[in-house]
Amino acid sequence: MTDPKAILDRLHAAQTELYSGGDPEAVRKVLTEDVVWHVPGRNSIAGEYHGADAVMDYFRRRRDLAGNTFRLHPGELLTGAGDHVAMLTDGTAVIDGTELRWSTVGLYRLEGERVAECWLLPLDAQAFDEIWAGTTD
Repeated sequence: MTDPKAILDRLHAAQTELYSGGDPEAVRKVLTEDVVWHVPGRNSIAGEYHGADAVMDYFRRRRDLAGNTFRLHPGELLTGAGDHVAMLTDGTAVIDGTELRWSTVGLYRLEGERVAECWLLPLDAQAFDEIWAGTTD
């Protein structure tokens, strides 16, 4: 496998640009076309997103709910011999005028230089649901 840290650094840098209102194309370049993103919970962003278009829509929804204030704060990377890696990541966003912070583990399946799948695992599921309550369309 190529360098998982480099792949996730590219992903998080591209997401930071997107989440602050920038160009989404750098994110798309880090994803496989058939990427799947799993988001648990009972909130406005929960669900399974299949394909790059659906995952990009999910990312834009998070950006919009946070009014371009969503930031990632990557932490430790956990790797092994296979194609899965995990990264501890905190998030911050100003939602309804209040700065909020949460912690997750992203469990990623990598294919070559790209992310093929992610399971987002919030460390405090109830708080994560409250932060991302938003509205369900």
